[in-house]
Amino acid sequence: MLSFFKDYKYFAIVFTIISIIIISIIFNILNVDKPLPIYQPTMVNSELVDSTLLDVKKYHKIADFSLINQNGETITQDNYKDKIYVADFFFTTCQTICPIMTNHMVEIQNKTLSDNDIMLLSHSVTPEIDSVAQLKKYALKKGVNDNKWNLVTGDKKQIYDLARKSYLAVKDHGSGDQYDMIHTENFMLIDKKRQIRGFYDGTNPEDIERLLNDIETLKKEYQ
Repeated sequence: MLSFFKDYKYFAIVFTIISIIIISIIFNILNVDKPLPIYQPTMVNSELVDSTLLDVKKYHKIADFSLINQNGETITQDNYKDKIYVADFFFTTCQTICPIMTNHMVEIQNKTLSDNDIMLLSHSVTPEIDSVAQLKKYALKKGVNDNKWNLVTGDKKQIYDLARKSYLAVKDHGSGDQYDMIHTENFMLIDKKRQIRGFYDGTNPEDIERLLNDIETLKKEYQ
């Protein structure tokens, strides 16, 4: 009888150890970061998508571009090659959501300052007002780091097309001007393949935290 309980005791110890190992493995599997989605036009609010893209379900990428930044430099997709970046649309004279969005961009800038893989890109939706000089004044006021964050202006049609056909980020104004647009509070997370991996409310602190966490998740795809 004593021998039986002794053997059972050893069995119980071995069984407990194996159970702990199995539970640990299952826990680790369940807590592996899930890859971020790759957003396609069909996955986004149709108000933000150009009519030519409403049925696009795959292969959507940010188009080539050529714009001018706050230092009068030409900025193209090559400046963001092999970079993860956060993009938005704004204008310097906006007194509503833009100041909040810009402050949150500053926060993202400062929290990723030492990470050369992360950049920021802000497009003016009023390029006729936001000259290079105006953007530079705004950049200095807000503490923009020129090596990390470009505020860009340029041809309005190009900015409109980028907003509606690439970033899926603004609403068509419909006021008579062919390229009028209403920018939203959205921040877009773009991966190294120029794909949209996330949309975030740029006025919401909780969404900014989620964006920062998603940047870390996205970085793991390239490790």
